[in-house]
Amino acid sequence: MKKRQVVALGLVAAMSMGLLAGCGSDGKKEEAKKGESSSDVVTLKWIQVGNGMPKNYDEWLKQINPYLEEKIGVNVEMEIVPWGDWDNRRSVITNSGEYFDILFTDQTRYNAEIANGSLMDLTEMLPKEAPELYEMIPEDYWTAMKVDGKIYGVPSYKDSSLTEYFVWDQDMADKYSIDVNAITDFNSLYDALKTIKEGEGTAPYYMSKNGANFLVNLGFDDLSASLPVLGVKYTDESKTVVNPLADEEILANLDIVHKMYKEGLINGDAPTADDSNKYRTFFTAQGWSGAATTTWGPNNGINNCVAVKYGDTVVSNTTVRGSINGIYSGCKNPEKALQLLNLVNTDSKVRDLFYYGVEGSDFEYTDDGKVNRLTTDWGMAGYTQGTFFNVTQQAIETFNQWDEVKELNENATPSVLLGFNLDTSKIETELANCRAVYEKYYSEFFTGAQDPRELIKTIEKELETAGWETIRAEAQKQIDAAK
Repeated sequence: MKKRQVVALGLVAAMSMGLLAGCGSDGKKEEAKKGESSSDVVTLKWIQVGNGMPKNYDEWLKQINPYLEEKIGVNVEMEIVPWGDWDNRRSVITNSGEYFDILFTDQTRYNAEIANGSLMDLTEMLPKEAPELYEMIPEDYWTAMKVDGKIYGVPSYKDSSLTEYFVWDQDMADKYSIDVNAITDFNSLYDALKTIKEGEGTAPYYMSKNGANFLVNLGFDDLSASLPVLGVKYTDESKTVVNPLADEEILANLDIVHKMYKEGLINGDAPTADDSNKYRTFFTAQGWSGAATTTWGPNNGINNCVAVKYGDTVVSNTTVRGSINGIYSGCKNPEKALQLLNLVNTDSKVRDLFYYGVEGSDFEYTDDGKVNRLTTDWGMAGYTQGTFFNVTQQAIETFNQWDEVKELNENATPSVLLGFNLDTSKIETELANCRAVYEKYYSEFFTGAQDPRELIKTIEKELETAGWETIRAEAQKQIDAAK
């Protein structure tokens, strides 16, 4: 994959005239004044999504702000919006002109927030104000961030590629002499799970209503259209737009999933089940193998948890844009905001405080420089902040999981559409109609609750009525024009 050389790990269209005009109102001027500093120290407001404001937020500020002040002359003011309130809150922020300095965003809203003028063009400023950060992130990833040739946000360089895993309770696998490392396809998975089902009498494969939708994510670039029935195969040099759900390889795997469901290897409530943590003998997850020890095992009641890679690792606009931090187009101190993002991504002390919480309350350093977590209820979501590669390793880790993530990124297969942005302005109605069709059927399609080959016929028929061909033709036209 084409890259700029990554610095050792010690180590974003012109502004919308409509927004400029909008900022002329008295109310928005007053909001903007809140971002001004009355002293040499600048206070930056950073809005993220997470579990809500930490209970010990004030204690955290007392630790991080003096350090930030000394390093770059800034203080931070955080707003951590609860998951359930995030969509509404972010819409209010970006549509009302409410002042912020830095805003977490992702591929679901990035293009729209550029179009409505909320985010600042950072293209020329990045190498000047955040040189270490700019050099640290691979060139392909900056390409994935570009819209009309400009960069409007800083991607969090973490598991920015996509890798899927089969996740096991190793003790249960050992009980039935199952070699989990040899199970890397659905045929062998079926055999193993059938053995466990016969021995235990319960469904060993816990599925939520998303089922095996990862099969689409691993195989197709979704053009950042948020429509899983539209895509181009990552490796298709002809860049032909198709319906991934009708792909023969995906259907063949879903045939096996359907068989599992009918035979009770998958939980019967899968089409309506959520992703809440509970004990699971086997499930699938996106991430890296080290998460089995640090996250998937502890969160799912598995004492001896292992993860085995399934399929290839891929990188696309969508995977890179999974976590972005943008700067307000009306930010009073954009250079300082970029310096803060630079520091979060290059200074481990700052990164640890954002990632783990309050030192002494939420975590502590061991004598050998690792981290012991004292709590697991820190309200800030680590993936919203910056790179994973300067987060201090936890003492419970047998190896540095971030080294694994970095290696996955470096060896990821890039999408043939990396850097391509679909203009959806002419097809918004059809997209909405087709999304409604997908939402109607996806849970039963991907969980195996219905025969996928019969259900795809119904889905395709309703998609045609909803305008799928109009979407496909427009997408293909734009792709061909960009070749």
